[in-house]
Amino acid sequence: MRHDSRRNFLKTTGTAIAGAALGLTTGNVLSQETSSRQATDVEVLNPMGRTPLSFIIDDSTCLVNMGHFCTPQFAAAFPNRDTYKRPWQTWPREIPDAFLREFGEWCAAQGVKGKYSVVPNPACVGWLDRELPGWSRRELLDSLKLVRELMLPNWDIHPEMITHTRVIDIKTGRPFPGVGPANIENSYPREKKSVDELAAYIAYALRILKNCDLPCEGITTPGGFGNLVKSELSLAVGQAVRDVFSAEIPHYFKYVHTGSESTEPTLEHVSGVDAHDVRLTVNIPAGTGDWFGGWQGVTKSEGHRYTDAEAGKGRMVDLIEQGRPAIMLCHWPGMYCNGTKEGFEDFKRVVEALDGRFRDETIWMKLSEIARYWAAKELTQIRRDEAGLAIQAPFATPRFTLRVAARDDATPRIRSNEQRTALEKVSMAPKLKPGTWMRDGTHIVVCFDLPKGKSSMTL
Repeated sequence: MRHDSRRNFLKTTGTAIAGAALGLTTGNVLSQETSSRQATDVEVLNPMGRTPLSFIIDDSTCLVNMGHFCTPQFAAAFPNRDTYKRPWQTWPREIPDAFLREFGEWCAAQGVKGKYSVVPNPACVGWLDRELPGWSRRELLDSLKLVRELMLPNWDIHPEMITHTRVIDIKTGRPFPGVGPANIENSYPREKKSVDELAAYIAYALRILKNCDLPCEGITTPGGFGNLVKSELSLAVGQAVRDVFSAEIPHYFKYVHTGSESTEPTLEHVSGVDAHDVRLTVNIPAGTGDWFGGWQGVTKSEGHRYTDAEAGKGRMVDLIEQGRPAIMLCHWPGMYCNGTKEGFEDFKRVVEALDGRFRDETIWMKLSEIARYWAAKELTQIRRDEAGLAIQAPFATPRFTLRVAARDDATPRIRSNEQRTALEKVSMAPKLKPGTWMRDGTHIVVCFDLPKGKSSMTL
């Protein structure tokens, strides 16, 4: 939910955080680290040479319309803001599962992937792992089942902290007394907090979703959550997600980059690379604003800002043409638009326009898949040897794609665990998939599923 400085990002933040962890304090930390780990004539490309696409959905949960229930609570905390004076009483209290099914089935048919928040105690209405007053137990269980079966295959599930409204005392499970900015998650905390304190709060949210059999590899911050403790927040995300779900590569969404800054993920607090026991947190920004129906579902949808009907201009078009991750942002009430579905219909047009022009140049990915690929891209060691390339990967990832200088008669093979795999030669980039390669002038482009640990490529 965007409010004021909801996701304002200082361009140096990610670099400073990663730099402190790696012992580097200036310049582009990750490019320095990568340049020392990969041969100069080897370039790691996007997966299959394609631009990653993804769709971030905030303020979603089971059944509860967060626009309806959040607005009066924000109005009490911030009484002078006109946004909170809108007629929330007239908006539906529910975003029905029938709409989630319609949305999820359409996205699955189009191959759309992304992140879908599930707020654990939405606007203090009720606990998803217990009861949701206003809905029957059967309705809650059916809604959770729908998320598991329909959304999980193509969407990461994130908590958007515990309530997205009131800050919870995790010792009692009740909101802290008093109404004001200090007790709203969007502006929490108002003072410095330790990594352990932040991690405990995040873990509380994660455990509720674990009780619902909803696995998580990352989290989404509600509003400006953590704005005053950005470095501690990143460490806390890694700590909490590893502790609760044993996730190998924790990630989070907080920032929005709509200007000239890069939309590539940032690897933060990286440690243990040389010891082959890597710990890190991946910061994945959105590349657009929310230009559909807004967090309350009452804003006029402006899908053309993502792309026009011909995919000739728009923010998504710009990112795809630059080869940068193109990650759209929206809020779930803005898809439903209080029953008109205006945002969803506009979203369909955006997806169809992008597919019509960029089908062979893009690939839909979940945030966790993007995080994994970038961790492997930045941290895999690739050295030249007499036979070709010696590879040491801290993480496995599918569709790993390299561009490497090679002789005219080179025929690449992958060797891992004493097994050699011949690769199929293809004639053009759109045909690249794992297990294939193509000639590109004095270089070759090779796509394969990268295993964790040691492997090699003969050329």
